[in-house]
Amino acid sequence: MNSESRNSESGGYGSRLKEMTAVLKKHGITRGVTPEKLRLILEDLGPTYIKLGQIMSLHSDILPKKYCEELIHLHSEVTPMPFEQVKEVIEEAYGFGWDEVFADIEEEPLGSASIAQVHRAVLKSGEQVVVKVQRKGIYEIMARDIGLLHKAVKLVPSATLKDMVDLDMVLDELWMVAQEEMNFLAEAANMEEFAKKNQEIVFVETPRLYREYTTSHVLVMEYIDGFAVDDKKNLLENGYDLNEIGTKLVDHYIKQVMEDGYFHADPHPGNVRIRKGKIVWIDMGMMGRLTERDRELIGNAIQGVAFNDIGMIQEAVLALGDFRGKPDQSRLYDDITNLMAKYGTAEMGEIDVAELMQELMEVMKENRISMPHGLTMLARGLTNMEGVLAEICPELNMVEIAAARIKGSFFESDRWKKELKSDGKRLYRSLNKAFDIPSLLADILQGHMKGQTKVNLELHVSKDLAWLLRRLIRNIVMGLWVMALLISSSIICTTNMRPKLWGIPAVGVLGYLLAFVIVMYIFIKHFISK
Repeated sequence: MNSESRNSESGGYGSRLKEMTAVLKKHGITRGVTPEKLRLILEDLGPTYIKLGQIMSLHSDILPKKYCEELIHLHSEVTPMPFEQVKEVIEEAYGFGWDEVFADIEEEPLGSASIAQVHRAVLKSGEQVVVKVQRKGIYEIMARDIGLLHKAVKLVPSATLKDMVDLDMVLDELWMVAQEEMNFLAEAANMEEFAKKNQEIVFVETPRLYREYTTSHVLVMEYIDGFAVDDKKNLLENGYDLNEIGTKLVDHYIKQVMEDGYFHADPHPGNVRIRKGKIVWIDMGMMGRLTERDRELIGNAIQGVAFNDIGMIQEAVLALGDFRGKPDQSRLYDDITNLMAKYGTAEMGEIDVAELMQELMEVMKENRISMPHGLTMLARGLTNMEGVLAEICPELNMVEIAAARIKGSFFESDRWKKELKSDGKRLYRSLNKAFDIPSLLADILQGHMKGQTKVNLELHVSKDLAWLLRRLIRNIVMGLWVMALLISSSIICTTNMRPKLWGIPAVGVLGYLLAFVIVMYIFIKHFISK
């Protein structure tokens, strides 16, 4: 790189830093960062920051709930790039003219977001397609802006958002997710995997992918017409049953989560269309994954809620997450108990699962428990599902549909065999251990008879109780000092010890004075700290 280009890059870096600093000063960042202020800052900083904010809204395991809810409202539509740049990106990706692949590309985009924009097009072979084109230079712009944000984090006062979360860690996580979204080959792989897992579901479709025309910067797929899933008016006019759509939508989403462990992480109405009686899932740049173990533990947690079994929920939470620091299981148990007080008397069908998931995530966050990334995406996805149901068929209950799906899949698959085998193993281990109980009891009694019994206790007390105990012990010790001084001084006063003050041995006088000072100290401190 020559000196002229380095100077140009340095100048761009410096001007962007000045622009960022001006925006931060405009919103008074040194006075703290509220959720609304963070959203306004990101909108003023431009498209790349809007995208970062949208990714941040998915991370309820890192950011507080109120920040995630505010960032959901970030505007997704941004100013489209000129059509000449669109053609330029396509030709750079293909290495030849765009008109060798496409007969026509509409200049007006169907949608324009911060990372890419979408145009309707026609292939040379006549198929109607959609071409997704990455913004020119977006990778370099976002890399630069992430670097600048790492510098800007140092301006945030510690007694605000910075005190609740490691902002540098958040930025690294955002950059990783953004890189995945900017690689259209990864999205193409997502589409192929999703289509393969759902090829036998007759009421579900995935847009056809034109792999031969897809690169890391350009994605070509089938054009999907039909209606948005929340377009009630057109759906009803075309003879669709909204309850049937809602039931099938939720049923399929639960299938994605609990059976496939591979689900659409952003199922908002714009990403779900209804065409020819089928549900079509589009925009698979962000997908969630759950391992078989994660799914089993989530099922255990839901079962714990149904049975109001706090211990069962706690075990699932501890197994799912990783503690950031020393775990306080007593506090976790208390927090889950307080959460269950809200749902303890409710029927399972009356519980808002999306809200419950969000509140459980808050409990985990308060206890500094890191959750699997797929779980945070699931919480967001369930919220979107609840929103769609509330819009098109509010009388349907997502929990009842999910329960029917899980119950049906349990008997249709081999899961009941696995459960039976697992229960059999547990029964065998329990019986095997039961035979050891008499000998263990004999060892305990023998140790007790010999005086060798030891009991280990781990006490967890609150800070207030610990302070009270320390103060009580200190006062008892001081009281013993006063008593000892008074008794010893009184004994000395009965002797003829010299020197004397006012006809009393001086050592006895000194003891009385020390006892008086200690009593006055305790008396005054009591009223000051009351």
